[in-house]
Amino acid sequence: MSNETTLAFQDQGAVAHCFGCGPDNQQGLQLKSFWNGDDAVATFIPKPHHCGGTPDITYGGLIAALIDCHTCNLAIAHLYKLEQRPIGSDPKINCLTAQLNVSLLNPTPIDRPIRLTARIRSVEGRKIWVDCDVSVADTITARGQVLAIKMRDNPAPS
Repeated sequence: MSNETTLAFQDQGAVAHCFGCGPDNQQGLQLKSFWNGDDAVATFIPKPHHCGGTPDITYGGLIAALIDCHTCNLAIAHLYKLEQRPIGSDPKINCLTAQLNVSLLNPTPIDRPIRLTARIRSVEGRKIWVDCDVSVADTITARGQVLAIKMRDNPAPS
């Protein structure tokens, strides 16, 4: 198996310090995203302090953060794939979330793993549109649509 399928995008140098997914942020959520064909998948296990209005439901803002990190990491990984080079290789590709739309469709139980499945909808220049489903067991609890923007290369200071 290649690193593409065995290492999370985040562990290949796609991000480092992000609260939601940065491997260097020990206080963060440590979300890990992996290829599944052309899609990306991630699993997050909420803790009791991630609760929303009641102790048995995951906080909606956490769901939005997970969608944000997962989709932006897929956008980065997809751009590396289009260039046929390893994630994290130089010159670095980075994306920022420009727009995040989240629909909370059903309460997300806190006592079971949350699965995120994201797919690229389209790419136009520096704009990457990504869709994401959030599910617990067989129930979709949220959907997200993200517009990620590829950051411009910054020339080295002289």
